[in-house]
Amino acid sequence: MDPFAPATLGPLTLRNRFIKSATFEGRTPKRVVTDELVDFHRRVAAGGVGMTTVAYCAISRDGTTDGRQIVLKEEALPGLRRLTDAVHAEGAAACAQIGHSGPVANPHGTRHPSLAPSRIFAPVGMRFTQAATHEDLDRILADYVTGARIAVDAGFDALEVHLGHNYLLSAFLSPKLNRRRDSLGGSLTNRARFPRAILAAVRGAIGADVALTAKFNMSDGVRRGFEIDESLEVAKMIESDGNLDALELSGGSSFRNPMYLFRGDAPIADMAATMPPSMQLGFRIFGRRYFKTYPFEEAYFLPMARRFRSELSMPLIYLGGVNTLSTAGRVLDEGFAFVALARALLREPDLVEKWRVDPARVATCIHCNRCMPSIYTGTRCVLDHPAPIRVG
Repeated sequence: MDPFAPATLGPLTLRNRFIKSATFEGRTPKRVVTDELVDFHRRVAAGGVGMTTVAYCAISRDGTTDGRQIVLKEEALPGLRRLTDAVHAEGAAACAQIGHSGPVANPHGTRHPSLAPSRIFAPVGMRFTQAATHEDLDRILADYVTGARIAVDAGFDALEVHLGHNYLLSAFLSPKLNRRRDSLGGSLTNRARFPRAILAAVRGAIGADVALTAKFNMSDGVRRGFEIDESLEVAKMIESDGNLDALELSGGSSFRNPMYLFRGDAPIADMAATMPPSMQLGFRIFGRRYFKTYPFEEAYFLPMARRFRSELSMPLIYLGGVNTLSTAGRVLDEGFAFVALARALLREPDLVEKWRVDPARVATCIHCNRCMPSIYTGTRCVLDHPAPIRVG
């Protein structure tokens, strides 16, 4: 399959099969779009992707991870429109990743208690979460609807609901994090009920003219968490609901096992350097418990993703370790509809165009993962751009 040929994603026609996956840009300290964020996505769009994804657009202040992500409220509209206009001017489509962080949130930054399906200890804020009440969930569902409509009004061509990495909806799916005894806990059908309701509500809010996808965990990578057999069953439920145009396959837990998603080196020293001095020694000693090391290999999620491809008929977006055009072509030849790129585009925003000119080129990302701690100072490849981004 030609990765550079136009391709359909629901109601959209993208100019090729490359998607910039959502990676929090660290350029929204006041929860609205900045010039730096517009330029970040303009460069990726000019670099040749079919669609770029803005991350992370929270549906409410308490749904941010640290109080520094875009919140989908009216005051964000002008900036978001400026961003989508810039992306469209470069010939790419614009997608907004929307969600609620749930137990991944740090209450010190959000100034709200972190919510989860059940009361659990969350190491991000070093405190227990609050178990979400039905009133909380009614409000959150309404916030998803409002946020989705604002994103559409801002000119986004597609929305991606965050259903992975143990954010709120992912936490509902996890038997480790969801210990509820009501209709939203226990059986897999019950645990999937709230995430499926959100997908249905968002689809109802945006209609058929905007594409809808979801980032979805194949596995949490956590003992007694959400694993592939259950994940496949939930994916089949989602497919049968008919609300999504594609599913982007991912994995890992943002606060229990983030390296399961990233693979490669665990940047413990760099992460420690972003913390207050009183926390640095402890993190250097105990950080390995949360930042396990997984060797990097090309297309590391492909063996798991093949099971989803073989059992689902809906379009799937492959994410994870694509460093060469030949690997992208192999993924597409196996039946995946699109290839998502993340870290490789941080170092080379124009990688897709470079591949068009030189198909044998290898991406220069070395998977050191030192970009991870840079989310606090402007997400970037620190090998090429060591200085913090001045934002605002």
